[in-house]
Order: sequence, then structure tokens, then C-alpha cells
Amino acid sequence: MFKYATLNNISKVGLERFNDNFEMTENIDEAQGILVRSAKMHDMQFSDNLYAIARAGAGVNNIPLERCAREGIAVFNTPGANANGVKELVIAGMLLASRDIVEGVDWVRSNWNNPEIEASVEKEKKKFAGTELKGKKLGIIGLGAIGVRVANSAVYMDMDVYGYDPYVTIDSAWHLSRKTTLVNDVNEIYENCDIITIHVPLLDSTKGFIGEDAIARMKDGVILINMARDLLVDEKAVIQAIDAGKIRRYVSDFPNPVIAGHRGCITTPHLGASTEESEDNCAKMAVDELQDYLENGNIMNSVNFPNCSMGVCRTASRIAIFHENKANRITKFSQVMGDAGINIAEMANKSKGDYAYTLLDLDEVPGSDILESLTKVDGVLRVRVIK
Repeated sequence: MFKYATLNNISKVGLERFNDNFEMTENIDEAQGILVRSAKMHDMQFSDNLYAIARAGAGVNNIPLERCAREGIAVFNTPGANANGVKELVIAGMLLASRDIVEGVDWVRSNWNNPEIEASVEKEKKKFAGTELKGKKLGIIGLGAIGVRVANSAVYMDMDVYGYDPYVTIDSAWHLSRKTTLVNDVNEIYENCDIITIHVPLLDSTKGFIGEDAIARMKDGVILINMARDLLVDEKAVIQAIDAGKIRRYVSDFPNPVIAGHRGCITTPHLGASTEESEDNCAKMAVDELQDYLENGNIMNSVNFPNCSMGVCRTASRIAIFHENKANRITKFSQVMGDAGINIAEMANKSKGDYAYTLLDLDEVPGSDILESLTKVDGVLRVRVIK
């Protein structure tokens, strides 16, 4: 029986996908798996029982990835599960910014008790007329699950769509509309697009991705949308550009003292992935990943270890080995099994950066002495018996 714990409210639709081999526990220290959304985990100490953490969402900056890797704890996320919800908010942001809808609604609310409001509308509405999206140039930085959906929707809205992503995956490229123009230099987007939206992960290398230099290259009156992470954009530089008339509107899903309430900023309270459908989809994917890993040792959508799957074990046992990505580790694992006279029926080995993951399906159940020998191999972080 596996035990799992939750650090946030996780959709019931997702939790119901656990089979009878799983039960929830309130004691974090006895859990083999943890499901989390936004809870901060950097200061947590993890028990030896913990094998995996599944984040019901895409961002994992609330989880200590490197420490988890060193302790042989696989961290999963759910890429694409909330993509449609975020895409729809991006489209809404484009419309709100282009048509001055927010200020128009505010004007109506501030004049609710004016008996002459109907007459005033005809005089005041020209202030909020705005512009249409059709024919405008949309630049998308980052063509992952969300960026591709935004691009395809914008194409159907008769926008001229440009995309920049030097690391675009085959899957993303396959789903991307052929009417999207791919550019190799992000400056082409800055210099040519009327609306720019960013969809890249928050890494040390992407903090402040859009700053003073990028803004200086943009067209006057540009609309900038950020539904990814607040730190991707230098928002102090954005405020200066708004005040100078360079940026027409900045739309963000991350309220903070810099932009909240500032004229020219449209800020939503982190609504991107908060739809019922997105929360359900993220929970279902997280549960499926956690369940398959704990039962079978298969890794899919891990952010600190490589994807590696061998389906359901059909032999006497399966061993999972977390180790550093060094030469000759497979040879050493095979030698341990050979010295013990145990046949390796099937094997899979994958690497990701500094770390690697190996699955061994064996014709016998290894004893504790063999597991100890594997653990002593240089670079091995953790050995786990699946079956």
C-alpha cells in the first residue's frame, strides 16, 4: 500500500484516479508521494520514505529541485494541463487592452447614478474606442503548450502571428499553425509586433528577459502581455515606458506594488490556471504521473530526472537506480548482477544533465546484499525496489 499526502487543495476529480493501492495520509513523513500546487517546500526536510513530488501545474519554483535530485526524489509537473485556461486569459487580455474595455467599464460604474448616463455615453465612448485585433502583428515568445495555442487562436482571429523559440519541440512544431511565421531573432518580434506575449519558464537565464533594451526596440504603442511569470519582465522599466507613452498597455496576471493600480496596467489576480477545468486536468495528470512512478518506476514529465518508461514489470522484480550521469555506470550495475548470478531480462537507461535513471527488470528478486552493492557504486544516489 502506498501513501500520499497533499500540501494544497487538490481537485477531487484527480484524487479519485488513485487505485486501491493508494491511501491518503496526514503524516507527511510517512508519505511516498506528495501532491502540491503552490506550497513552499524549500525549507521542508524530506523523510527517507518520500520517493516523488507531483506539482499540479507547470511551474516548480516552489520546490527544491537540486536537493530532490541529490536525494533521489523525482519531481513531476503537468505541462499543458492548464494550457487552454491560460490561452483564453491571454486572448481576453489582448481584447481588454486593445479595446480599452476596462476603463470603459470603470467609467460606467463611476456614473451609475447619473440620470443623463445614456446621453453621456455617446460623448464619452470615443475615449474607449480602441482598436481591433484583426490584421495586427502578434509576437509570441515561447512556443510551448500555451504559446502554440495562443498562436493558433490568433491565426483564426486573422492576426499576423510571429513566433520565437530557439528550443521549440517537435511536438509543438507539429501542432503549430503553418500560418505562424517563425523568427530566429527575438528582436524581429520587438521591432515589428503590435502585441507581444511571453511564455517561457522562469529560470536564472530568463529573469528580466524583457527589460529596458528590449522595450526600447519595441514599436511605440505596443501592448505587452505577461501571463507566465512576473520576474520575466522588468516591470519598473515597463512603468517608465507606459508613463513615456512607449507601451500602451501592460497586461499581467501577477499583482504586485509596482503595477497594481497603475494607469496603463491591467492586472488580474493570478487567474491563468485557476479554472475548474485547469485544476481538474492538472490534478489528473499529477496523480497519473505519481501513480505510474510509485507502482512501476516509470518517469514521465519529471523536471529533475529524465523520462524513462518500461511499462508494467513482467519479471520477478524491477529495480530503479538514481545516479549521476557518469561513464561506465551501466557496466558496473551489470557487473553487480553478473557476480550475483542474476540475469537482467530488460533494461532502460536515460540521462538528463548531471543525472541519470536506470531501470532493471530481473529474473530474480535481489537480496539486501545486492542492493547494498548497487548503492556503493560511485555516483549512485538512491536504489529503489519496485517489485
